[in-house]
Amino acid sequence: MNSPKRSLRIGELLVQKGVVSSDQIRIALTEQRKNRDHLGRILVRLGFATEAIILDVLGGALGQQKAQLSQVVVDSEAIRLIPKDMARRFHILPLTFDANSNRLTVAMADTFNVVALDQLAAHLGGAVEIVPLMAGEAEIEKAIDQFYGFELSVDGILREIETGEIDYESLDADSAEYSQPVVRLVNALLSDAVKRGASDIHFEPEEGFLRFRYRIDGVLRQIRSLHKNYWSALAVRLKVMSGMDIAETRAPQDGRITLSLSGRQIDFRVSTFPTVHGENIVLRVLDRQKGIVPIDELGLDDDVLMTLKLMVARPEGLLLVTGPTGSGKTTTLYSLLNHLNTESVNIMTLEDPVEYPMGMIRQTSINEVARLDFASGVRSILRQDPDIILVGEIRDEDTASMAFRAAMTGHQVFSTLHTNSSLGTLPRLLDMGIRPEILAGNIIGIIAQRLIRKLRLDCREAYEPSELERRILGLDAAARGHTIFRVAEEFGHAPHQGYEGRTALIEVLRFDREIDELIAQNAKLKELTVAARRRGFQTLADVAIKRVLEGLTSLDEVSRVVDLTERLG
Repeated sequence: MNSPKRSLRIGELLVQKGVVSSDQIRIALTEQRKNRDHLGRILVRLGFATEAIILDVLGGALGQQKAQLSQVVVDSEAIRLIPKDMARRFHILPLTFDANSNRLTVAMADTFNVVALDQLAAHLGGAVEIVPLMAGEAEIEKAIDQFYGFELSVDGILREIETGEIDYESLDADSAEYSQPVVRLVNALLSDAVKRGASDIHFEPEEGFLRFRYRIDGVLRQIRSLHKNYWSALAVRLKVMSGMDIAETRAPQDGRITLSLSGRQIDFRVSTFPTVHGENIVLRVLDRQKGIVPIDELGLDDDVLMTLKLMVARPEGLLLVTGPTGSGKTTTLYSLLNHLNTESVNIMTLEDPVEYPMGMIRQTSINEVARLDFASGVRSILRQDPDIILVGEIRDEDTASMAFRAAMTGHQVFSTLHTNSSLGTLPRLLDMGIRPEILAGNIIGIIAQRLIRKLRLDCREAYEPSELERRILGLDAAARGHTIFRVAEEFGHAPHQGYEGRTALIEVLRFDREIDELIAQNAKLKELTVAARRRGFQTLADVAIKRVLEGLTSLDEVSRVVDLTERLG
């Protein structure tokens, strides 16, 4: 219940924002004195404003985050925590429950309802932190009917599907047909993948069954399998959600899904590809919260971090990030852009496609239909008065020459390239037709990186390395007793146990006058390496060995992603 004083403040705010007039507020306040109802609810009932507009205004003024219930996928664990009658009585919808932090996120019609919050805390035993988000009362009522009373866990829905029949007509409908188990199964799989920290979700049809796999910490894990009879229904649902043509099954398609999961907005980039057993569908999870990491949290040593900051402080030139697909290049680039993103600079990007929207940065996806590729895009961006330009990837000679032209005309240019190491980038650029005298003086630096899994502290064991391992680690053969870590034997039989989370291995090569002169003279790779090492340059292998000696990861994991044979020479 709102007090008259608080109602008046809300009313003044709505008038100030132009949502309602002063006369309409006076009418609503007169109605409120009769039935003591919420002012916002009265305004909606009288037809003076919509619930969505009132929530937007109040949310912005009070600093309250709004829950987009039309796009939300609720957590089955959260639903189990609050009974339906309590949810309906207090207009509360449980959204997500994080067992690690013991935090429950809920949508509420009135986030200042102390009685409801106290009752909820008492019901949960007082040990759970409650995070309220603002939502409309009508939206919450509709969502309670939608989510309560239906099985929401992956296992339960699969059992339901195995024993029931599929109504294909309901697959493209919204909440009114939430009773359709395939609709719930897709949502549950997406929610489960995000909670597990998956970067990709694979729906893979085989001859007689459908396989679900998640890529977690860079490694694919089979999660579930289902009879192939249900694949056409699942494929239709995924295509409808991502805006694809459900009738097209013979050509690849791309789409995008945006949902509210785990209390935040998650995007999924969806790709279909025809195979002999049907369409293969892969979803890339784009978590905006994880996509932009502060530059100080990239896992760099202090001296390397200082070198990187010196590089990005240089006003013009080209900075390249190299590595294979899935090595974290985009995350590193976004971290650098975020570090430089201020009101005093104009940052413009060309990406394929835009993965993480960022404030104050003009981001553009390349569009083959509109004939906007990287090369023509850079040419157009140069007329937009940019200070910093991000080119998603240098793929050909035209893009490379345009990137260097931008760097030579006083711009800072960031881009990626698929090469194995920072020094290995130079022959690739030469092969693209960039002359040595153009390379010299126009490259700020090159970053090469890989992602490795981190050992779990409770799943690792110390051991003394063998003679070959000592040579790789650079340990003195005479100095015995030095131990490193590996996955403990009891966890060794399970391929995905023993590791949790990933960290980046990053080598940073800063270009200076000597390096530029050597490049202009067409120096051999060995000469460049010697010159770089004199300035403290560490290769990926050097950085990887340091992480092994620190106990962060194992030698087996490092050798999976980095070539360590050079250390045997």
